[in-house]
This record gives sequence, structure tokens and C-alpha cells, in this order.
Amino acid sequence: MKRFPTTTFAVTGDVVPSISMRRFKRIARFVTVAVSICCVIAGCSDNANSAPPANGATNTAPPSAPGLVGSPDTSGTSNGTSPQTAAPASPSSTLAMTCTPASASSPAPATGDRIEADTPGSDGTRMFAVNKPFKLAFTTRAKSSDTLTWQIADTWSTVHASGRIAVGPGANVWTLNCTSALAGYFSVSATLAVQGGTLMARGTRPNGIASFGILPDVSPLLPALSEVRQDLPRFGGQGAAYLLPGQDCCSGDGYRPLYKDLGLSWVNDNRNWYLMEPNGPNTFDPSTDHVASFFKQPGLLRLIQLDGIPAWASPSHEITHSYAPTSLSAYQSYMSKVGQESNTVRARYFPNQSNNYYQVTWEPDYDGGLPWRDTDAHFVDMYKATWQGIHATDPHAVVMGVTNAIMGTNAVWLKRLAPLGIGQYLDGVTAHGYYDAGTSPSHPPERLADNPDPAAAANALPASTRALRHAMAAYLKPGAKLFVTETGTSYDIGTSYGPNYPTANVLYAQGAVAVRTHLILLGEGADLTYVFYMSDIPPPGGYGIFFDLEHPQGGYGPHDISPKPAALAVAAMTRIIDATITLGPIRGTPKGVYAYAFQKTNGGKVVSALWTHNNAVWSSSSGFSATYNVPYSLQVDAPGTSGTVSVLDMMGNASELAYANGRVSLALTEAPIYVIANDAALAKANATTPEGYVAP
Repeated sequence: MKRFPTTTFAVTGDVVPSISMRRFKRIARFVTVAVSICCVIAGCSDNANSAPPANGATNTAPPSAPGLVGSPDTSGTSNGTSPQTAAPASPSSTLAMTCTPASASSPAPATGDRIEADTPGSDGTRMFAVNKPFKLAFTTRAKSSDTLTWQIADTWSTVHASGRIAVGPGANVWTLNCTSALAGYFSVSATLAVQGGTLMARGTRPNGIASFGILPDVSPLLPALSEVRQDLPRFGGQGAAYLLPGQDCCSGDGYRPLYKDLGLSWVNDNRNWYLMEPNGPNTFDPSTDHVASFFKQPGLLRLIQLDGIPAWASPSHEITHSYAPTSLSAYQSYMSKVGQESNTVRARYFPNQSNNYYQVTWEPDYDGGLPWRDTDAHFVDMYKATWQGIHATDPHAVVMGVTNAIMGTNAVWLKRLAPLGIGQYLDGVTAHGYYDAGTSPSHPPERLADNPDPAAAANALPASTRALRHAMAAYLKPGAKLFVTETGTSYDIGTSYGPNYPTANVLYAQGAVAVRTHLILLGEGADLTYVFYMSDIPPPGGYGIFFDLEHPQGGYGPHDISPKPAALAVAAMTRIIDATITLGPIRGTPKGVYAYAFQKTNGGKVVSALWTHNNAVWSSSSGFSATYNVPYSLQVDAPGTSGTVSVLDMMGNASELAYANGRVSLALTEAPIYVIANDAALAKANATTPEGYVAP
């Protein structure tokens, strides 16, 4: 999804996109080819939804397996075996959420909604560390004394805390002091017993909820590794949020604390010719410090963007991404300056980073938002000039492209351009990971895998990623890197932001699909993957993993956000999968089961990511099932052995499962789980290394 070159965020380098037409073109392309209350709750069964005594404690049973969120139950198996025979991988019932009241209420502004809820005191993300205190504040503007009934539910709509507060008339804030040993996304709901009311929509967040998150801590199972090389992280992102006090769009650091909390490292850094020399040649001084302040602190890595030709060097006399420049020598001269500057930047600010990485073009798809209209020969000539210019001054350069929007299209372009020599001028490949007529809950990455039409089945994300890896092995140098620099999961086509949308079921599905998408990309051989987008953007929307609480139709660079399930699922995934190498797809999985093996670097533990998918139980009409499950037996140790392994759910909550004869029995759902084991030799023997993939 290309940012149009019209409005640049001065500090971050992000450019406000005009996405709608570009996205619809992509879709069309695919269509055609008391306050007295104390709650100490490990989880709630259905009876948790009944009202507890006023001002009394609420204690409920441990959670059962998560149910279908917001839609009828649908269950099934993959091979006729009852799924109940497999051991479920659910959070430990000992994980508790605890809330106790503050000593008294405090005054609130007189104007506002009848009921409000928030979690003050975060770093701006409304996410908190597991097992650390946080506050939950309810504001009421009751006309007379009443009782506020509230509850906290997780991604699966399982209630983990609830209670009642006797409230007085007027505007008051009632604050609870909470802690949670359970990580994940949580929604807060509340109503007054007599006067009614609910939490009202804020920005793109719908009526009925406020949201917050609890970040997982997986370090007891997967200790953080000290990386000698800075360029090993596997996750990046697009989008910024200006959360620190006194900041707004677009001054300050839009990546911190957001990216640190999510576990994202890579961001785009613009050195596009049309941005750096908009008015004429030789105006970019490589000896000047052009580095944004947020790159001068540890924690972020640069992917250098080069796409776009300034109007003065364009055959159309307008800024263009569709044509080669009128003077390739002037273009190459500029690229040599970028290489010179980047080499200096790496040495000064990233001394432990092995290489500088450059992305030359952005979504040149013929019917995309930035279509290539020039000849193939000119396209390759431009890459040649880029490669020669940058390599002349940067001995650590990795020049990458061609960054088509659709994963499979990248392989098609490499094959078509190979006779013209494109492989000589690509040190690696950048791609965007879109795969279907909209990448959304109803269009998950596995949807087309069993399509009887081979052409359609080839667009399923596992198949299209393998096809790209095959093309890279055929046309590029051995060991070429694959960076997937954008993939997002939106809401379904035809939906829109509104007071009653998205539903809890849609939010659950978006989180599951988003994480599955990135796990497939990495499991099939991508070296890194970018999450798109941080917060909701203008329609067609829903791409954000956070709600934008300022703009009802989404915006860019907001100050006020709150998480969706996708945000906490991403935070768990990065903590579990980062600092790994890919072992590959696990062999012998039955139809509908997806399993990928990774190993922590430096000979660390093995992490297997697993889930199932069945189109029949996954649709906007019947609901996205959270109860459908299939049994699967994963080999984690040698035959004849027994013991236990750690299993983490989609949000990073751990439980221990026993295994026998070297195999652990799992009940796989549409939400990924992660199994931690020790036998790396066994895992390698049971996995297929992606073609051409070379571990760093």
C-alpha cells in the first residue's frame, strides 16, 4: 500500500497515504484471476455474567475452553477422531485477574457520557506488564444513586473479572486497583442498573467497550538472547502514534514506546530522490546529518526507501514512480550519495549492524497505486543504476526489490525480468505479503489452499511464498534475503467503522488471521516481516492493530489509541519468535493443520507454531469459530521418552502439557499456539527448510 508522495510527516518520514483506490484495485485484481468490591478471579464460566451482590466480591470458576465469540458454536475434527481426546492448550486456570477498589471516589468533569471507562497510567498504549498493578477507572454521571455493573472479558469473551459499585449522583470517578497474571487483550463493559447506558464509541472503537492489554513475559521459558548483530530482529512495522506527553502528529518520536511494547524493530527511513532533491540535482549533502532523532537511540533499525523520481528528473515533469528518470547518470550519482551517507550512519549509529538494506521500488504492480508504465528494460536499467551507485560508496549495501503488492506477483516479475539481468542487481528481495481479494478475517491466508483451481490455490500464502523463494533460488545469488515489508489484515470488504462494528467476533478473527499471516511468512522463509498498520486508518479500514480513539474514520499519527486483540497477539508472537531461525514447515501434517518450526539463535530452544483452519467454520455470515478444533500429535522428543513441554496460547500465556512416547497431544484451533521443546536435531529432521533460506 503505497503512500502517495504528497504530504510527508516531517519527522518520521511517514507519508499520508491515499489508500482507497489502490486497495480496491488490488481487490479487483484478485477477483478477476461500595464502593466495596474485591474480585480475585481466575476466570468465569457462564454464571459470571449474572449479577453479583451489590458491593460484594465476585468469585467464579476457572475458564473452560474459549467459546465462539459472538456467533453459534461449530465444532469438528480433521480425521474423524473426537477432538476431546487431544489435550487442550489453554491458559492455566491459576492465572488470575484481581481488582480492589480505591478508598473513595473523586470528582469528574460535569460534562461527558453517562458512563466512561479507562485505564490511566500506562505509557500511552493502554498496555501493562503482566503481574504489575494498573488502574481501571469508571466515570459515572448518574442523575441519582444507582449501581454500576462492570466486567472484564478477554479475546474469547470469557469474563475474568466483574463486580458492582454503588454510585452516587453527579459526576464521579471510581478507581479500581488491579493486577493480572493473565496476558492478552481485555475489553471492559459497564452499565447502570436503573438508568442504563453503556460505554460509548470513541474514534474507531465501537460502543459497549473500552480496551486495554496485558503484555506477556515469556522470559522464564525463552530467555532474551544477547545478539552480536543488530540486524537479526525479525519484525518491523508501519505507522506511528505520538503517545508521549506534549507530542502530537507529527513531532517527536512516534515509534516509542509503541514499537518497544509490541516487539517491533524495523521501520522505514526515507531517502527517496523526490523527497531529498525535490528542486534539482546535487542538493543532497551526504556529509550532513539527516538521521532522525529516534534512530539515534537503541531499539530501531532502518530499511532505507528509495522509490520515486522528482519532477525535474521525470519524463512526465511530475513526481513519478511509473517511469525511469530522464538521466540515469544523475540518478546513479544521487544513489552514490545515499550510499555514502548510509555507510557513515551505520558506522556511527549502528556499529553492530552487518549491512544497510535498501528498498528500491514500492508496489510497481501494473494495476496498483504506483504502477510501472515504462518498459521492462528501463526498469532493469534503473535497478542497475541503483545497485552500481550505492555499491560504489557503501560496501555493506544490500539492494532489494521489487516489492510487488501481491506475494505471488513478485515471483512472476522476477521470472519475467530475469532474462534482462534483474538478478545481477538484486542482493535480496523485498515483497508485500498480500495474497487474496482483501486480506481480512473472511479471507485468511489459508483460504485458497484447497481450491480446485490450481491458479487460485497458488495464491494461498504458503504456496505463493514458496513460489517466491523458488524464483529467488533460480535468479538471485545464493543466500539472498527475503524481507516482507508490509502485510496487513483489515476488516472484511464492505464493512465500515461504526458504533456497532467491529464485533468481538471480528476482533478475535482479525487477531488470529494477522498472527497466522506473519507466522506463515516467516515459516516459509521470510527473514523478517512488517506489521501493517499500527492504528486504524481511513476506509476501507480496520488495518490497525489499535483503535484510533480520535478519528471516527481513522487517521494517521494519533495521540490516543487502545489495543485490539491483534496488538496483544502480535506482542506475544514477537516475544516468542524473534531471535529465531526458521526450520520450516513441519512435515506430515494433515489437511487443515499448519505447523512451523523455529529455533532460538545460538542453538537455543525449538518453538513450533501450530493452528488449524477450516473454511466451513470461518465466515462473516456464520461466525469465526473459536471452538472448532482438531487433534494433532506433535513429536517433541525421541520415541519412548516422556516428560512435559510448555505450551503458550496466542496471547503468550503458558501451561505445561505432558507427553508420552515422544509426542504431545494438542487440540488445535484457529488461534495459533506455540510449543517449546529442546530437541533441535529432531525438529530439523521433521521440518523442510525453505528453498534458498540461509540462517543468519
